[in-house]
Amino acid sequence: MHAEEQEIIALEQEFWRTILKQDTEASLAMLPERSIVVGAQGAAVLTRDDYRRMSEQAEGYWKLNSFRLDDVSVIFPKDDVAVIAYTVTEEMEVDGKPLTIKAADATTWVREEGRWLASLHTESVLGDPFGRDRKAA
Repeated sequence: MHAEEQEIIALEQEFWRTILKQDTEASLAMLPERSIVVGAQGAAVLTRDDYRRMSEQAEGYWKLNSFRLDDVSVIFPKDDVAVIAYTVTEEMEVDGKPLTIKAADATTWVREEGRWLASLHTESVLGDPFGRDRKAA
């Protein structure tokens, strides 16, 4: 694995650690002014202030206890753009109850003024692609 790939993997792990430590300011330092997040709740463009509010709202609702990245792949479509994809196992508490999630995640990092910033993050909970393994609402 090349040094550039290792750098992106280290950045991704550090971003996860900022969530684990509930260090919103450290997370914000790794984001551009506007970024996109895509997941089960939909797609959203977030400003840094939006991210701060989202983090504050999560307190008391859910907490990440640990994470593990597996099957990591990194590509560089351009010199200043890196895309990392992996599976993640998240051990967390939601509404005070333990929960384990396995998901496929990807982040697009863009280098601006010498710093890599997470511009797009996606998360898809693993399972049947048609949702047949989910409980009916």
